[in-house]
Amino acid sequence: MKATLDVNGRRLEAELAPDLRLSTYLRSLDLTGLKEGCCEGECGACTVLLDGRPVNSCLVFAFQAEGQEIVTIEGLSQGEGPYGLQQAFLDAGAVQCGYCTPGMVMSAEGLLRASAAPTEAEIRRALAGNICRCTGFETIVHAVAIEARRRRQEEASK
Repeated sequence: MKATLDVNGRRLEAELAPDLRLSTYLRSLDLTGLKEGCCEGECGACTVLLDGRPVNSCLVFAFQAEGQEIVTIEGLSQGEGPYGLQQAFLDAGAVQCGYCTPGMVMSAEGLLRASAAPTEAEIRRALAGNICRCTGFETIVHAVAIEARRRRQEEASK
């Protein structure tokens, strides 16, 4: 089936098999920041933003994303250095093996787009669909709080 997908600001025409997972399609575009962990929607490693909302891309057929904005971890980049939330993860020591990091960042980005001042409980709820076996969640929650505070300060200074 033919579809037009908006991936990280690029419109792409694609011929898609009806059973092709969005995660598999995105990885075929060399967008390998997202990981295909469990392919059952349990680990969160494949999280992307679909119209600004975090979704497990392994649970979405690629054709279902037609007409929606798809943003991967690569789509958050702004230049050469780490994106703000990525830098907060580094600063807080919230990265170890890195496998879960893109999914965590995308889940957190979805939250921060929806709420400028999330509580710790809201941060934990937003990250609940992601599994990290290395860091635990304390440093990750701290990183999201750091970035939320930075964004609020940046907005206030405008």
